[in-house]
Amino acid sequence: MSAWEPGPGFLFCPADRPERYAKALERSDVVILDLEDAVAEPAKEAARAAVRQLAADGVLDPDRTVVRVNAAGTAHLAADLALTAATGVRRVMLPKAERPAEVAAVVAAGHDVLCLVETPRGVEHAGVLAEVPGVVAMMWGADDLVAGLGGTASRRADSSYRDVVRYARSRVLVAAKAAERLALDGVHMDIADTDGLRAACEDAVAVGFDAGVAIHPSQVPVIREAFAPDAERVAWARDLLAAHAAGGVGTHGGRMVDGPIYAQARRVLRLAERGATGETSATVEIGESGDHREGTTSDG
Repeated sequence: MSAWEPGPGFLFCPADRPERYAKALERSDVVILDLEDAVAEPAKEAARAAVRQLAADGVLDPDRTVVRVNAAGTAHLAADLALTAATGVRRVMLPKAERPAEVAAVVAAGHDVLCLVETPRGVEHAGVLAEVPGVVAMMWGADDLVAGLGGTASRRADSSYRDVVRYARSRVLVAAKAAERLALDGVHMDIADTDGLRAACEDAVAVGFDAGVAIHPSQVPVIREAFAPDAERVAWARDLLAAHAAGGVGTHGGRMVDGPIYAQARRVLRLAERGATGETSATVEIGESGDHREGTTSDG
């Protein structure tokens, strides 16, 4: 898995609204400064100037910031990459990622890449995109994909995603995990729909996504809560691994357990260790055999 393991609450922030950056950084684990969709064409250079000023003022935190640059083939990408290099931001999100060579060129410019897969070609090539050295994470997007397919709506009337979108989500997740990259779930566009966001995040955790991405600060606590296993689940994982330190097939709580269940328990403890709430939490060192030791750490 990637050596970069941030908390689960990512938050987009328009790069041409620098006054929002400090609050976004305070409220999230990672801020995605957006030079692409959030910034109108005439404002692109002003947005880059705003990011440069954040760095000059000492406000920019390169370790907790990702910059979404403009797509490969656009007139803005070279200037975006020059900006990120000059301001010390190593990680960039490449939207509409489609071709391995284009991703590799961004890596060659000195960046780690989060591939945003949101086009038909990108979904088709998700596996090879994830394998490019220097890719650290994969994310998917719905509406650009459906537009690229010639469709008119990514969701049904009941707000559930259409099957092709669900396929793209699953394809990107599998590609990310096969290549041992982080997997970021897509955004939830209905800001007021906290129940829908919570359900989506709970599903994301259950199937293996590592983080959710918010478009509004109010969504971040919902994402963090969903990605933090509750006390009962953590206790189950600890008890299971303590009782079956050697692994193998056994029973626990009246249910058969084997290798995949032990792996799920270790995942629960890793999520707890990551400190998804940003508060002091128990740290659990987990061996492949399932043994563990507890300590404390403060995640901020």
